[in-house]
Amino acid sequence: MDRLTSWERRTSLALLLIGCGFLLGWAVPVLVPGLSAPAREAFWYLQVVTWALFTADYLIRVALAPRRLRFVIRNIPALLVVLLPLLRPLWLLRALLLLHVIAERVQLPLRLRAVVYVSGTALFLSVVGSIAVLDVERGNPDGNIKTIGDAMWWSLTTMTTVGYGDRFPVTSEGRLVAAGLMLAGIALLGVITAAIASWFVERFERTAALERRTEAELSEIVAELAALRKAVGELTARLAP
Repeated sequence: MDRLTSWERRTSLALLLIGCGFLLGWAVPVLVPGLSAPAREAFWYLQVVTWALFTADYLIRVALAPRRLRFVIRNIPALLVVLLPLLRPLWLLRALLLLHVIAERVQLPLRLRAVVYVSGTALFLSVVGSIAVLDVERGNPDGNIKTIGDAMWWSLTTMTTVGYGDRFPVTSEGRLVAAGLMLAGIALLGVITAAIASWFVERFERTAALERRTEAELSEIVAELAALRKAVGELTARLAP
């Protein structure tokens, strides 16, 4: 096992906890607007510290990589998480990249990984998108997304491409978040549709294989019965007076 793989295995849980802290430092001030100034400052510093830890982890992984340029090219999402500034309109993109980076480090069985990735990504994006749009829309006098309930409803209708139109963003940042959720929703629906179709195809193939095997076994039984009948007939003919 090389040093990079060893480091990634040892730090996968820590990275997950750091990612949760990173999101917590942003989400709590948005969901609890009445926080005191010291509390808001503490959550801001939590974001900065967790971002610094991500940066340190990335730099260590680059240093441990046998081929550094190849590592950088193959881990563009991790690089973007480090380089993206802490700007409000980029939260959905940064959170999605963060989910991708953490998912790469957490090892799960293949079938479980597919279920967790699809369902987890959908839930993650809906929650993060709701908080992001609430953050940018709540202070706008023309906005109609004022509570987390409004934001969650809007996020659900946007990701499922239903789009009732009763809630919609009016700011440029909110529309940027909406565009991200629309694209993510279409992609996730495509993945889910493909997964369901693949499951049906697999089931049909198993059923067809079972039918073919059953037919082959029946053919063998019929052949054996025919041979047995022929042998009985020959034996009867020999024994006849």
